[in-house]
Amino acid sequence: MSEQPAAQLIELFSSAQGEGPLVGVRQVFLRFAGCNLNCQYCDTLLEPQPKCLIEATPGRGDFDKLPNPIALETVVAVLDRWSQGWPGLHHSLSITGGEPLVAVDTLEHWLPTLQRQLPILLETNGTLPEAFSRIKPWVNYLSMDIKLPSATGHAEQWAVHREFLRAAAGIETYVKLVVSPQTEDWEVQKSAALVQSVSPSIPLILQPMSPATPSQQLVPALRLLELQEIACRYLKDVRIIPQTHKFIGIL
Repeated sequence: MSEQPAAQLIELFSSAQGEGPLVGVRQVFLRFAGCNLNCQYCDTLLEPQPKCLIEATPGRGDFDKLPNPIALETVVAVLDRWSQGWPGLHHSLSITGGEPLVAVDTLEHWLPTLQRQLPILLETNGTLPEAFSRIKPWVNYLSMDIKLPSATGHAEQWAVHREFLRAAAGIETYVKLVVSPQTEDWEVQKSAALVQSVSPSIPLILQPMSPATPSQQLVPALRLLELQEIACRYLKDVRIIPQTHKFIGIL
């Protein structure tokens, strides 16, 4: 393990999953620095930092600051200590970012060891299918965003999202759409049809954008129901799930 590459990490902590169909389960979150996109709604620290925040006690917010890059041995030591002190607490290990697949060289070395600690959930923007294919054998759950032009400010990514979903065959997968007051019917229709073209059984999560400031507009409840009705023409499982951790007040 001592020969494994070190990584630029933002934080390592324990909390309840706040998004998607696994909402509420307790997870360890391992957040990598860096992203290949810069979505206009993103509220996550992306740039590499001098120090990584590592929680000492799961869920307590008592962070130690360790200099980056972080060695795999440091992460494993934390997971070992938590599994011994709080057995059975954690459902899985969320590999998140930013976009963790920008660190695929590190993940390719780390995930075989980390998967022996906990099942792996990869949270990704679904735009780096070739990188994903390199680590697929060690991923148990996949959370893939479809990036809507109206919400992200980026160009359309339909073809690469479809390629990514096809590459994920055999993994328990769900797709997440962050929707804003500007989201148009055709975007949800096209997203649902894209998912259907791979498998109509893949769950689609409509996640209303959380306002960054009190002055920003919420997605109206009726509008969310309308978007769900559109998506349900194509898919068997369409859910409206906001970022629950934000109104609970946890990380």
